[in-house]
Amino acid sequence: MNYYQPEMECASPEQLRKIQEEKLIHLVSRVYENVPYYRQMMDEKGVKPRDIQSLDDIAKLPFLSKNDLKEAYPYGLLARPLSDCVRIQSTSGTTGKRVVAFYTQNDLDVWEECCARAIVAAGGTKDDVVHVCYGYGLFTGGPGLNGGSHKLGSLTLPMSSGNTERQIQFMTDLGSTILCCTPSYAAFLGETIVQQGLQEQIKLKAGIFGAEAWSEEMRRDIEKMLHIKAYDIYGLTEISGPGVSFECSEQTGMHINEDYFFAEIIDPQTEQVLPEGSIGELVFTSLSKEAFPLIRYRTRDICKLTREPCSCGRTLIKMAKPMGRSDDMLIIRGVNVFPSQIETVLLNCGYPANYQIIVDRVNYTDTFDVQVEMTPEMFSDTVKKVSVREKDLVNSLKAMLGISPKVTLVAPRTIARSEGKAVRVIDKRKI
Repeated sequence: MNYYQPEMECASPEQLRKIQEEKLIHLVSRVYENVPYYRQMMDEKGVKPRDIQSLDDIAKLPFLSKNDLKEAYPYGLLARPLSDCVRIQSTSGTTGKRVVAFYTQNDLDVWEECCARAIVAAGGTKDDVVHVCYGYGLFTGGPGLNGGSHKLGSLTLPMSSGNTERQIQFMTDLGSTILCCTPSYAAFLGETIVQQGLQEQIKLKAGIFGAEAWSEEMRRDIEKMLHIKAYDIYGLTEISGPGVSFECSEQTGMHINEDYFFAEIIDPQTEQVLPEGSIGELVFTSLSKEAFPLIRYRTRDICKLTREPCSCGRTLIKMAKPMGRSDDMLIIRGVNVFPSQIETVLLNCGYPANYQIIVDRVNYTDTFDVQVEMTPEMFSDTVKKVSVREKDLVNSLKAMLGISPKVTLVAPRTIARSEGKAVRVIDKRKI
């Protein structure tokens, strides 16, 4: 079994807890002294740094939300002088102020180290050719995996997103072995490679996919098209970027880099911490971040944590694949709907993973439309057969969701592909 840093990845829970405890105590004291925004939040809750003596005391501290980050934009949460910062990254948000995260050189080193751990967990070595087609620039995907590949010593192809023909040319000419991108773009690359009959020329063995939700069914489709093993990776720009957690070969959850990040699961309504194994909202504290440390940051991702032993030998706690977001959940006609539920039904019924959900409100009633691409074989069906397929899908979706959408089957490759995060939901309601 290969590890990038076995002394941390396989440390005992007691060792990890001691490391986390020491870092937390130091972190709370540092932000209280250096960040007026944090100091005010702590004072309002009646908490002083001396009150934090163990990991259990973290429950005394206030939560931080994305609204806090926007309110403190751009420099209000800086914990180090701006002259100590060497990089910013930003979220891909499309409304309001973006979240801007700052990094010292040490912050970058830690982030790249976390990504190197993820690449090794996916079977990567210095002999691999790591093909990075996450976006670069302000988006964290490209810079994170690029840096992790460098740390490991692999040959790194900084492809960025887009220009699919060039991606495939470099993939075949340079013998790319590990692909890093969003799962929706991996699926698009797979479709194109299959369509061009190039599967035998591709040398990929693994893929590291993140930045958007994807299902187990989508994983199997990608693996089949690209002849690889597909690994999940998780991260947030606010915390550092990809590499906060990563899958190992067992693929029963993502190991959290606990020496750098402390995770909690809370009830999103009551904000009470839930016991291990409970499903709730994921909360992170970045224990080592120097420039932009976040304490008890509410991710809005819904999942669970487990310390069940892993056959890979890593002792790092695992988080389940997020099953939705408490803020991205759609409420349609009073019913909670997650896009991942719809994707599961579509893939189980043999449809491609390219679809779009359109929600609107007409005469005070929600409309719920799902547009789904057909395969080329389905597209050759008669109009009557297509109509039957649509009705069957409506029934399958109703069985999963409890409400009936209007389903429209469209021609192959007609829903716009995204080279970044896929746009799955268009909510036109003015509510």
